[in-house]
Formats: sequence, C-alpha cells, structure tokens
Amino acid sequence: MAELRITQLRSANGSDRTQRETLRTLGLRGIRSTSSRADGPALQGMLAKVAHLVAVEPASKASKGSDD
Repeated sequence: MAELRITQLRSANGSDRTQRETLRTLGLRGIRSTSSRADGPALQGMLAKVAHLVAVEPASKASKGSDD
C-alpha cells in the first residue's frame, strides 16, 4: 500500500473530542507535526474526520533518509 505523510496545519482547539482523539491516533501532537502512515480504509476514514485540520501528501522516498 502507498505511504502517506500527514501534517497537522490547524489547531484542535474548539474541535470535538473525537476529532482530537483522531489526531492523537494519527500521531499528531500539534501544529506542524508530521507522521507517515500506510494508506487503507481505516486511515481514509480518520482523514475524512479531520480533513479541515490536516494536509495529506504521498510520502516520497527521498524524505525518508539517505543511503550514505
């Protein structure tokens, strides 16, 4: 499956409890925090719940580190 990079762009202040819990489940701790997850139906459901708070992009191979 494809790997996705998820970045929190907006604060969870004012969001309901389930949206805050979803951000924590995604591994996001605050604005500009980033996590990588394997794409799947469960992840797509979580992203739909917090779409207004996050940005999603494909994880590139180059950003994972160099082979030096």
